[in-house]
Amino acid sequence: MNLTSINTLGELKKIEYKSVSIKDELRKNLIYALKNNKNPFEGILGFEETVVPDIETAILSRHNIILLGLRGQAKTKIARLLTNLLDEYIPAIDDAELNDDPLKPLSRTAKDLIAQHCDDTKIRWIHRSERYTEKLATPDVSVADLIGDVDPIKAASLKLPYSDERVIHFGLIPRSHRAIFVINELPDLQARIQVALFNILQENDIQIRGFKIRLPLDIQFIFTANPEDYTNRGSIVTPLKDRIGSQILTHYPKTIEISREITKQEANITEEQAKSIQGNELLEILVEQIAFEARKSEYIDSKSGVSARLTISAFENLVSTAERRMIINDETETQLRISDIYGIIPSITGKIELVYEGEQEGTSKVAFILIGKAIKSLFLNYFPSPEKQKKNLDASPYQIIIKWFSKGNVIDILNTLTNNDYEKTLKSIPGLKEIVKKYQPKADGKAQLLLMEFVLHSLAEYSMLSKFKLEDGIQSKDMLSSMFSINNDEDDQIILESDDFYR
Repeated sequence: MNLTSINTLGELKKIEYKSVSIKDELRKNLIYALKNNKNPFEGILGFEETVVPDIETAILSRHNIILLGLRGQAKTKIARLLTNLLDEYIPAIDDAELNDDPLKPLSRTAKDLIAQHCDDTKIRWIHRSERYTEKLATPDVSVADLIGDVDPIKAASLKLPYSDERVIHFGLIPRSHRAIFVINELPDLQARIQVALFNILQENDIQIRGFKIRLPLDIQFIFTANPEDYTNRGSIVTPLKDRIGSQILTHYPKTIEISREITKQEANITEEQAKSIQGNELLEILVEQIAFEARKSEYIDSKSGVSARLTISAFENLVSTAERRMIINDETETQLRISDIYGIIPSITGKIELVYEGEQEGTSKVAFILIGKAIKSLFLNYFPSPEKQKKNLDASPYQIIIKWFSKGNVIDILNTLTNNDYEKTLKSIPGLKEIVKKYQPKADGKAQLLLMEFVLHSLAEYSMLSKFKLEDGIQSKDMLSSMFSINNDEDDQIILESDDFYR
């Protein structure tokens, strides 16, 4: 039977419709999903063995939930996906203001409508997508916003005294009756506003001004918070925390593979870009490695975190950097290059919080350092370490390349280099193609060119070549021993290389 064809309270009673609370509804549908191996949290990656089981346990316990984690850890996305566990439709009294259950009316308006029309009371069906309310906690949020207040205009238009509860204008929480209500960044909510939530969480009723009103609200609360906020901007008052049934900790992706999957899923790449720009696994991994380097960098505030949005935005910029070059050169297709990675710097600088040492360096310079560390870290997965060859350069597989540069040769890989010129430039360096053939024999064509450029950038990170930032690209040249010395301390070495990069 199609439930949405039922239009009156009397018809609803005839089919013996039974209402359940939203927490029981979530519990019921989760049990069904688990028994049938269905995933209600489709698209949430990396939490399958950690966060998701905790959420499912909390739902089975019919708890209100707080998701605690650093920025960019999918807390809000998880909350929004909870609507998948709601019934597709539920009935409500038409023209009532609080999603009133026809069988258990809550508001004065709903009760009056039933008293007037009895079984002929009109009902409407609410889709689960409409049963979700989200509010970002900010210092200017008031009790009236969340719970309600007396509306003098309403009192005047209905000619009611202020003692009549019909003059109340309900806030977001009562209007989320029989729905999921999410408060993001809970610590940003003023303490006095948090106190106003006590009764709702514990006794399921609200207090508005001087009214003696009890509304047994049926709401599934989800709160989100960043641990940094507990000290920097505010805190969650202890009695409120005590009333939240389950606190669940989120985390960043634990592996590069999971991080890549998230980026691919979330990045907004156009169909045109996907067709005309050839990607490469190395560059996809490199983008993720930059985020991993950032999360352990001494220049970045670890308490603030490095959002997963960094890699998503970075990958979009990486593709767009290559697309811009393709458009300028009037080419129909191109491939991603290692030098394109510097086009993602605007995606990094706005998404990292620096400590004092980082502020001294500057966000752009820190971004360059992170890119360099990521290149250096990944290089050893593809080629032998140049570090081990420094004492005996003649035995190094890189000696031909280094000697060629030591003769004063310079290579410029410009942002607008055409595909043909890019290939000619890399193939003009003796020994470069041979190294790729020897250590990555399966690579050919465009993949081979990418690895050749990768070698060039990596040798600079290992202080065997110099790398300079030009206005429109990257320049590689000899590392002059009189100007630069190899420092055994890795961090100092990277800083030295980064200074060189800026010259």
